Amino acid sequence: MGNREMEELIPLVNRLQDAFSSLGQSCLLELPQIAVVGGQSAGKSSVLENFVGRDFLPRGSGIVTRRPLVLQLVTSKAEYAEFLHCKGKKITDFDEVRHEIEAETDRVTGMNKGISSIPINLRVYSPHVLNLTLIDLPGITKVPVGDQPPDIEYQIRDMIMQFITRENCLILAVTPANTDLANSDALKLAKEVDPQGLRTIGVITKLDLMDEGTDARDILENKLLPLRRGYIGVVNRSQKDIDGKKDIKAATLAERKFFLSHPAYRHIADRMGTPHLQKVLNQQLTNHIRDTLPNFRNKLQGQLLSIEHEVEAYKNFRPEDPTRKTKALLQMVQQFAVDFEKRIEGSGDQVDTLELSGGAKINRIFHERFPFEIVKMEFNEKELRREISYAIKNIHGIRTGLFTPDMAFEAIVKKQIVKLKGPSLKSVDLVIQELINTVKKCTKKLANFPRLCEETERIVANHIREREGKTKDQVLLLIDIQVSYINTNHEDFIGFANAQQRSSQVHKKNTIGNQVIRKGWLTISNIGIMKGGSKGYWFVLTAESLSWYKDDENTW
Repeated sequence: MGNREMEELIPLVNRLQDAFSSLGQSCLLELPQIAVVGGQSAGKSSVLENFVGRDFLPRGSGIVTRRPLVLQLVTSKAEYAEFLHCKGKKITDFDEVRHEIEAETDRVTGMNKGISSIPINLRVYSPHVLNLTLIDLPGITKVPVGDQPPDIEYQIRDMIMQFITRENCLILAVTPANTDLANSDALKLAKEVDPQGLRTIGVITKLDLMDEGTDARDILENKLLPLRRGYIGVVNRSQKDIDGKKDIKAATLAERKFFLSHPAYRHIADRMGTPHLQKVLNQQLTNHIRDTLPNFRNKLQGQLLSIEHEVEAYKNFRPEDPTRKTKALLQMVQQFAVDFEKRIEGSGDQVDTLELSGGAKINRIFHERFPFEIVKMEFNEKELRREISYAIKNIHGIRTGLFTPDMAFEAIVKKQIVKLKGPSLKSVDLVIQELINTVKKCTKKLANFPRLCEETERIVANHIREREGKTKDQVLLLIDIQVSYINTNHEDFIGFANAQQRSSQVHKKNTIGNQVIRKGWLTISNIGIMKGGSKGYWFVLTAESLSWYKDDENTW
């Protein structure tokens, strides 16, 4: 690729950036770019202004940069600025540029120092700049100021992460030299997304403000915290210089003199300073675009083919054709019915991996929730025995009862069966709710047609509610059927005699068969009228009793 073609790479990406911004979305493509990251008062604004050679960025206390600023520098004979939201308007007064940035920021974020991820696109044409695109991000802060939201730190962090996590983004980490490099917020964030330091370029500012006798030589020589792309030192104007309207060109000369005269930086002076930083960034961004261009082109062509297929499908589309409208409507309704059936019957194309839903949840209601609700019903045996006693006595009246009356049995049993109404109706409610939730999930595909979506939900939900009433009537009818007639001839009905026998067998098994301590022959002397005689008996000793028998067959 020739030098001329290489020079055109950055303007090409700039045009793509403008196109995506005009669409109101970043598309699904990650453009090669450089994101400027640093703490508040780290000197980010001064670095960018030194690139342009003009004062054009807002300054002040607190968070000044509250929206990402996409700064596109373009080499040109004339010097002017142009905003994407004011396309065609050439601004030659850079004080006006500052005011427009502030006004555009307030238009989206308001006056309460809040932030927004919607970028401002600014293009600066100048003979003093190299082709370069930078994204100036809000400064990392710790404490909210004024009426800022209390989670402003995390909002800014999330915004920065949106940019620097992209593989196509180079990170310009700006850190002041008069703070400990190990505590650099910019390098800490860069380390999280770029642990090998392959995409990070370090910038050390405020070298002239370090304590006397100290220097940043080890950092700038890439020995302390090494980065693949290294560190570059710059000296910006002080606040006094800015207030005194010191010319940036004079500041650049002073910066050059500082590096040449400082004993710690004299040997690397040709690799320090703002002009060198701008040249390195231009080269790094150009190389980065060249390296990522093949993959970027493949993604772009893939999206283009996808869009072309979609355009082909709509080429002969006539929105006013009633037959086409009817066909599209029927297809969407049929698709809704298919999706609903799949979610109930299973084998859906969108499987929920977070929670039970649809048919699986209804299955769980029937096989787990309903039995649990029945088991959970309050049952007080002592209270039941008291009710049985009162029922028998009340039915006998003044007479003394000889047999247990059937009416007492029926009264008690019916009262227990009626308790099934609560869990049964509750299960119906749970199933109905899940069906309505399933309907809402299935209508998401109709979101592009709000009225159709709303009507579909309303009609199907009303039908489900109608069936709910009939279902509950049927459940209550089934319970009433069980209450109205007790079939004592049914094979599952054991009757009183069989129940008593079965209970005694279980009791006998538990008290004797399962708890035998010792058994064997026992000789008893002087029994009955047989004085001086003896007789052998087979005995069984359990935890609760001692029994003896005529022989070892357990017969008396």
